[in-house]
Amino acid sequence: MATETEFPSRARIIGAGLVGNVMEWYDFAVYGYFATVIGPLFFPSENPAVSVIAAFGAFAAGFLVRPLGGLVFGRIGDLVGRQRALTLSVLAMALPTVLIAFLPTYEAIGIAAPIVLVLLRMVQGLSVGGEYTNSIVFMVEHAPAHRRAFFAVWGVWGAVLGILIGSGIGDVLATILDEQQIAAWGWRVPFALGVLVALTGFVIRSSIGTEAAPEETTSPVLDAFGKHRGSVLRVILLNVGNGVGFYTAFVYAVSYIKEIDNLPEQLALNLNTGAMALLLLIMPLTAWLSDRIGRKPMIITGAALLLFGAVPLFELMHTTDPLLIFLGELGFVLAMGILSGGLNAANVELMPSAVRCTGLAFAYNAAIGYFGGTTPLIAAWLIAATGNPIMPAFWVAATAAVTLLTAVFLVHETRYRPLT
Repeated sequence: MATETEFPSRARIIGAGLVGNVMEWYDFAVYGYFATVIGPLFFPSENPAVSVIAAFGAFAAGFLVRPLGGLVFGRIGDLVGRQRALTLSVLAMALPTVLIAFLPTYEAIGIAAPIVLVLLRMVQGLSVGGEYTNSIVFMVEHAPAHRRAFFAVWGVWGAVLGILIGSGIGDVLATILDEQQIAAWGWRVPFALGVLVALTGFVIRSSIGTEAAPEETTSPVLDAFGKHRGSVLRVILLNVGNGVGFYTAFVYAVSYIKEIDNLPEQLALNLNTGAMALLLLIMPLTAWLSDRIGRKPMIITGAALLLFGAVPLFELMHTTDPLLIFLGELGFVLAMGILSGGLNAANVELMPSAVRCTGLAFAYNAAIGYFGGTTPLIAAWLIAATGNPIMPAFWVAATAAVTLLTAVFLVHETRYRPLT
């Protein structure tokens, strides 16, 4: 583990880890919110649905390169230092976001417009691949030994906050602008505003002090897939249920309420916003508890709630009563909050320090990107193939079982494990 030559304050440590995740998921929310506008502008088609699908395809391109980005920025973190990797990753996220705000459309530059948009999304995906994991590695390594879970939780807390900010700005623009104004220029505003978050992140991360470069390995990628492959595999399995549960509860749920329950989109968004706000309140509490009782009890409890609660929670969500739907979402919030409380710190503690950034970045992004990121598609296919609106619950339960069994049989308690 890197040693500091300057010691930043605890507030700066948390701020440095949090700000990049706010930026990452702010962009996620903004792009998703305006995908129906971006589609016809950059991927024009006689069929509007094709344009929207193509726009989401550009979004998916970022997910596909996340594990590669994890290896790139993880290697930087393991060879050069965590702080340098964090500074580079926030810049690599911010520049494409701002460039999208000024990108000419298909009408102006033709086929170059969608090509450049996809390339910018891929650069963002590379950055995102190392952002979250490098940030929690940095926070956990700088945390007091008895508060590592509490420090680690602020990474995912920033991600949820970024979604809320992005959705909120989208709602404001949709309220004050008409459809023509949004299509003409309004959709560019939230991307341009991303520069404020980027500058804040760069300033914070540039001022947190310096690190001595790690000297434990000269080939973190080879070591991660060689002598430490067991640790990488355990972290992948441990995060499968986490990724599917998160994307089910806070991404797919909006489409489910709108398309399957046939309720207004505004209601679906309001319920989802309320659920995420509650998650922000719960996560610091569960992290505090994890620092007192350990990681395994939290992970096992959260995974068990997902495994045995997925079907009844989906039964609640598959109604026309907003209160019952919210109770179903609340169940997912509780399960994910408890799971997150133990898992965030355990991810770092389970990875050997020599390959901690590289190994964790690949393992986490493989689980979240390939399992969590495909969950909306898998859920829609399961319902279409079976005609059963509760089928996505069985996908959640199956992946939660993988996390539960991994936590019970393959993972030791890491609360007291030294990080070096």
